[in-house]
Amino acid sequence: MVFVAARNGIIRLAAAMAICLFVAAGCATLPDTDALIERHTGQAARFENARGALSTQKSAAILAKLKGQSGDIDILEKQIVLEQAIAGSPLILGNKVTLLQDGEATYAAMFATIRQARNHINLETYIFEDDEIGRQFADLLLEQQARGVQVNIIYDSFGGFNTPKAFFERLTKGGIAVLEFNPLNPLLAKSPWLIYNRDHRKLLIVDGRTAFLGGINISSVYSSGSVARRMKKKVESTVTWRDTDIQLEGPVVGELQKLFMETWLKQRGEPLALKEYFPVLKAEGKDIVRAIGSTPDDPYSLIYLTLISAIGNAERQVYLTNAYFIPDPQLIKSLSEAAGRGVDVKLILPGHSDSQTTFHAGRSHYATLLKAGVKIHERRGALLHAKTAVIDGVWSCVGSTNLDWRSFLDNDEINAIVLGRDFAQQMEAMFARDLEASEAITLESWENRSLLLRLKEWGARLLQRLL
Repeated sequence: MVFVAARNGIIRLAAAMAICLFVAAGCATLPDTDALIERHTGQAARFENARGALSTQKSAAILAKLKGQSGDIDILEKQIVLEQAIAGSPLILGNKVTLLQDGEATYAAMFATIRQARNHINLETYIFEDDEIGRQFADLLLEQQARGVQVNIIYDSFGGFNTPKAFFERLTKGGIAVLEFNPLNPLLAKSPWLIYNRDHRKLLIVDGRTAFLGGINISSVYSSGSVARRMKKKVESTVTWRDTDIQLEGPVVGELQKLFMETWLKQRGEPLALKEYFPVLKAEGKDIVRAIGSTPDDPYSLIYLTLISAIGNAERQVYLTNAYFIPDPQLIKSLSEAAGRGVDVKLILPGHSDSQTTFHAGRSHYATLLKAGVKIHERRGALLHAKTAVIDGVWSCVGSTNLDWRSFLDNDEINAIVLGRDFAQQMEAMFARDLEASEAITLESWENRSLLLRLKEWGARLLQRLL
């Protein structure tokens, strides 16, 4: 009897979610990117450092130096101006950015930083598993809380659906402030019940001085993303997950802290314990970084428009690696036009996925892109979950945002833009390694694919807005 009631409850919940998602899909639309980009012209590039905004003269000097180091690539000035108008967040000097590939390296860096915490730890994640990695995080966070370091956690209700409530209750009993983002149960919602708005961000901030962001959730499989996988009974997986994060130190961490605080306030969490959330920050390196957060509360996705404009300004290369690729017409147009004007456009996409519907929906757009000259490669030997971009060897992006409708319209996401050739070279080297492990999809081979694959693509494409 209890089992039947529970099963019926899950069925009703799934039905309610489907209705909400359908309504959301009918109402939310992506912006007219051409009109918005055209509107944001005529400004001058501006920079900030740890002490605040730089003068027009100093900003111009920094831009000139960047362009000189990068072969006078035009994307720099155009894109900087567009981003500051679109995103509103400053481009900040004096940061140290460390590229982290895959879960093992990322978790090791996170654990080391958490152990050094002295004031507070803020964690925002889509998935927090009750598995080996999740319990390591939980134990370490509880140890730090017991030492007087305030720990604050935001986890997504849908992403955490498979995690027992007892797991989070243990954290709460240990003094950790835990906030469930947009609870699936409407009776628990503290703000308007927006079941389709999910917190897909992965952000860790320690003492307001060091931050981590990217695609990696807290899970022994490194990360996870599909609805189907999350609803299944947990099994031990031997599949290797390929993902990317970055560690940031320097003044830009303050911008990331603001985004965490905004989410806590929006979700009406209990007042946070008084801690030094915004310490005085100094320069830690030479990297130039812009933090961009997107949420459905915005008039349009700041990350989406930033990416479209960067592709539109590209002169030489556009290298994208992404886990869930369901492009809208404007993204297809942007990629196709870039390839048409001679830009080397390469995409590394999954060779298999934890969401077969998403996988086939994305593949349904291959023919259009291949005919336009876009080069498509599918990653083999690992389940690709990274979300990165590197353009013209100077503009790089790492974050949580997939190239799909859900990330652009329904999710809270977070990305970092890094300007400069040094970091871009690391990104290009990582892209090259992934390219070696990938299989090129040619137009000829694609047009000879089976009828069964074509039918799967057709069916999945009908659902692409809901994926």
